[in-house]
Amino acid sequence: MPQLDTSTWFITIVSSMITLFILFQLKISSQTFPTPPSPKTLITQKIKNPWETKWTKIYSPLSLPQQ
Repeated sequence: MPQLDTSTWFITIVSSMITLFILFQLKISSQTFPTPPSPKTLITQKIKNPWETKWTKIYSPLSLPQQ
């Protein structure tokens, strides 16, 4: 009964793993992935309110004169 020759198994396994690795890398590199979200710069406009143009004085109850 002939004996099984295992001398080429190492090179066969290693070369197949390298080939699979290269194929997977090529497959992954050909795909396009969405870009990560970036913060959007918002430009806020200052809106003039009518009460901002007038001089007003606010009296708090604690600052009123004592009776």
